[in-house]
Amino acid sequence: MSFQCSICGKGSIKGHRIIRSGKAKKEGGIGTHVTAMTKRRFFPNLQRVKALINGTVRNVMVCAACMKAGRVVRPPVRTWKPEAKAAA
Repeated sequence: MSFQCSICGKGSIKGHRIIRSGKAKKEGGIGTHVTAMTKRRFFPNLQRVKALINGTVRNVMVCAACMKAGRVVRPPVRTWKPEAKAAA
């Protein structure tokens, strides 16, 4: 299962961590320069929740934005108790 939202498809994106050196011009220097760019990834805020999908309760990975927007249909709270199994 990929690291992706089951509802909107939001996934990880690529980016960089930029390292600069030098003193800024407005502080009296000659300006900052990029000395290194390290690859990194930005991940969505995924949560594992129980949701109603096609009438069945399933555990799915959903981003927090979909949960806040109300796109996730949560299952109803169970009020009945399972039948006691007969002692053998």
